[in-house]
Amino acid sequence: MNAALTTAIDRFTRAHADANGIARTCIPGMTLLRATGTQDVKYAIERPLICLVAQGAKHVTMGEISFTVGSGDSMVVSSNHPTLTRIVEAKQSEPYLSFSLRLDPALIADCITEMNTALSLADSATSQNTDHEVSDVALRMISLHDRPASLSPLRTLLVREMHHWLLAGRHGEAIARLGFPNSHTARIARAIDIIRAEFATAISIERLAGVAGMSASTFHHHFRAQTSLSPIQFQKQLRLIEARRLMLSKGQTSSAAAFAVGYASVQQFTRDYRRLFGLPPVRETEKARQASQSEV
Repeated sequence: MNAALTTAIDRFTRAHADANGIARTCIPGMTLLRATGTQDVKYAIERPLICLVAQGAKHVTMGEISFTVGSGDSMVVSSNHPTLTRIVEAKQSEPYLSFSLRLDPALIADCITEMNTALSLADSATSQNTDHEVSDVALRMISLHDRPASLSPLRTLLVREMHHWLLAGRHGEAIARLGFPNSHTARIARAIDIIRAEFATAISIERLAGVAGMSASTFHHHFRAQTSLSPIQFQKQLRLIEARRLMLSKGQTSSAAAFAVGYASVQQFTRDYRRLFGLPPVRETEKARQASQSEV
């Protein structure tokens, strides 16, 4: 990994990271992360993104696949997939440091059209060594924040360049699938956008299948193939993850959080929550708070 990139992430996160180690930036979709100790498992259904690990390591589970992303590696989440992550290598003197950027399917499509050479046919494994060109663009995206007057005219160009090098590099094949509007990946993504926006309400399979331009049975098959979940399970996990956030960051009770995310029964919410997170809501969130306080 580019040593200058590690230094840049370290400096930026020291100055701007919040209590959770997350540093937002002035470039939409770009986030830097800092952790000074190992952490419990984090649950999320990630949007498509690229993550570069500059220092430390994290363990990732996506469906039935598990792997470790270490210093100098990058990982791509090319579909809306339930993801469990745990930082496994981090300490005060050498914190875990990473760069992430959400991927833009429309921009990917534009870049594919402009590229005159064939995309990489390399193995589209989720974790790979980071290409030099990719780490170089990431460094320039961070450094751009030192020149606020240049952010507006240059940030869009750098995001575009990042997408270009990702397509041209090791992750090209996996990322390219996002850029074809009629691909199964893109069509399922349109349905997932609806589930994300309306997860607290009832959504019919027929409506989602119609948005994807598929029959209900075909939609169900391709949805599970991409996310490892049925549409109902996907929506349920979104509800549970949001409920956990409401309890941890907003201080809501488990019953209030359950109703806020669309549950009609607190008992059913408690059963589903325990099945996903391993403990009932009150005990699990208290454990998470204690772990967070111990890291401070």
